[in-house]
Amino acid sequence: MAINAWIHCFEKGHLQAQKALIESLAQTGINTSNLDPNTPRGSGVLLFGQVSSPLCDFLREISRGGYERVLALAITRSALLEDAIWHLLRAGASDVFTLDDSANAAGEIAARLARWDAVDQLVESSLVRDNLIGQSRAWTSVLRSIVEVARFTDDAVLLLGESGTGKELAARLIHTLDPHRSKRDLVILDCTTLVPELSGSEFFGHERGAFTGAVNPRDGAFALANGGTLFLDEIGELPMALQAQLLRAIQEHTYKRVGSNNWQHTDFRLICATNRDLQQEVANGRFRPDLYYRIASWVCKLPPLRERTEDILPLVCYFLQELAPDEAMIELDEPVRNYLLKRDYPGNVRDLRQLMARIGHRHVGPGPITVGDIPEEERPLVDLAKGDWCDARFEQAIRHALVLGEGLKEISHKATETAIRIALGDEEGNLQRAARKLGVTDRALQMRRANRRVP
Repeated sequence: MAINAWIHCFEKGHLQAQKALIESLAQTGINTSNLDPNTPRGSGVLLFGQVSSPLCDFLREISRGGYERVLALAITRSALLEDAIWHLLRAGASDVFTLDDSANAAGEIAARLARWDAVDQLVESSLVRDNLIGQSRAWTSVLRSIVEVARFTDDAVLLLGESGTGKELAARLIHTLDPHRSKRDLVILDCTTLVPELSGSEFFGHERGAFTGAVNPRDGAFALANGGTLFLDEIGELPMALQAQLLRAIQEHTYKRVGSNNWQHTDFRLICATNRDLQQEVANGRFRPDLYYRIASWVCKLPPLRERTEDILPLVCYFLQELAPDEAMIELDEPVRNYLLKRDYPGNVRDLRQLMARIGHRHVGPGPITVGDIPEEERPLVDLAKGDWCDARFEQAIRHALVLGEGLKEISHKATETAIRIALGDEEGNLQRAARKLGVTDRALQMRRANRRVP
């Protein structure tokens, strides 16, 4: 199947290189088109001759802060001196390399575009979007990582994240997308429920008579996961003694039942999850480093809800529809929407789900959900002031900029440009709606964007 991508040359002096690249890409099955900066969609290639602030600003805009896939392609090696690559990646590029260093640039570009296209098709599929709700940049980024690791590797995955961020859902998705494992079982073992005296049996099973009460032989988690996926939830809670029991089984995929001298082989994919910072636990001597490196071939960190606030209302709609799947979607009164967006969710998505269950069950009648449907214990103690967005997180970002040596002018500029980029992204590139959200005229927004562009 042909893949569509845009291509754009930042400096006009390299249009001949762009033309040659378009012809080479066509031979690999890549259909290219010119970029419309006002409505960037899908993956593309950005050619450039030198790294500059205008280039990075342009990259932030067309990638929507890294949401859209952009391959930044330097014409010459000299364009990527010192830390230039890292500036481009931070500005939103998904990958960076140079034409000088490539014997088959079209093939390399086509391979990347094909991989990105395959991952994004899975991310946008109903299998993913109907189970892991959200379209924010932070959430889409982690979904892309999870999907790519699940589909194109068989490696162990470590899922990190606070309680309620969806680690078990992510584990189930990895199992489902793994072409080698999806037809076999996903075996879940909650490490917080293990009793040390019986942990060997839980992990590896036991023979009849192995200990008092072992009246029949029993398979453990490693045997049950053979051919499928083993999910060790809350692995950070394992005591050091139990961590040692896992080393050989995870590394060699062999184990002995309790009471047996025979080695058994098992073939499984390993997924682990924890709400702890395991690297810090290793540094503090509470988690074995050899076990950590066995379980963390890939690390995916699920963001807390406070870092993906754009997903709150879509999640609310999803949870309300769950409560009444055969009824029309219940609307939200504006004060309720504002309350939900400004509320803290210490339990993350699980917290939001429980809140919406309480609100949904209180609501009656055909009208929208109103503030009276919010249980009294959930109502804010004081009015939510408009200035609440300028909180500790905002001050932390400003403090970080000052530490890096940024001045007031640069901080103000970055804040303005970030607000414009977010508004345009939220309104899918529609200038009128974005200008209305920003409280400026359409013309003022157009002029500001035009002044940032380099011909």
